[in-house]
Amino acid sequence: MSQLLLDIAPDSRPSLDNFVVGRNPELLSALRHAMAGSSSERCFYVWGETGSGKSHLLQACVRAAQDAQQSAIYAQGRVPQSAALVAVDDVEALDDAAQIGLFDLYNQMRDSGGMLLVSGKESPLHLKLRDDLRTRLGWGLVYQLHGLSDDEKAHALMQHALFRGFVLPAEVTQYLLRHGQRDLPSLMALLEALDEHSLRLHRVPSVPLLKEVMQQELEQK
Repeated sequence: MSQLLLDIAPDSRPSLDNFVVGRNPELLSALRHAMAGSSSERCFYVWGETGSGKSHLLQACVRAAQDAQQSAIYAQGRVPQSAALVAVDDVEALDDAAQIGLFDLYNQMRDSGGMLLVSGKESPLHLKLRDDLRTRLGWGLVYQLHGLSDDEKAHALMQHALFRGFVLPAEVTQYLLRHGQRDLPSLMALLEALDEHSLRLHRVPSVPLLKEVMQQELEQK
């Protein structure tokens, strides 16, 4: 009989502490300094491929600002109102009206001293946006967010498993990396599904259990 799971899983919401740094220590350090007020730079543009961690990083900054009792807003593919910190994810998804809105928001944030974080899949030079908006995004600090190597992904998966209270066998990690999707968010989601499945069945996480989870996910698609 399956075990009824209690809602006692650890808090795995995006934070700066659980962001896997990889080859991006300079970016993380710059963001921390800016949020602490020890940097004059108030606009960041972060770009990288899907699954590289852009959304995690923007949401983590918003959460950190909110924890510090500051007004902070995260928006994906849209432009919100002004706040002490605003994060706009997936800038390439903005339509013409939203691009004008982001241009105006940039100017508002600059005048108010607020912090603006914007992410996209390409560098400002290659974004298919209004020229004036691309120029503004390039004025601030621009960082490419580098994806993780397989070794870094394996380390991140094992650390996340420990955070959830179990040891991830090496063979399970390797199976995840060989047969799961390549981006870390998808791999983490599979890991969490494996953890819940193993708890329901009172069985230790293993490759056969992982195969069951992956098969269930395929059947649900």
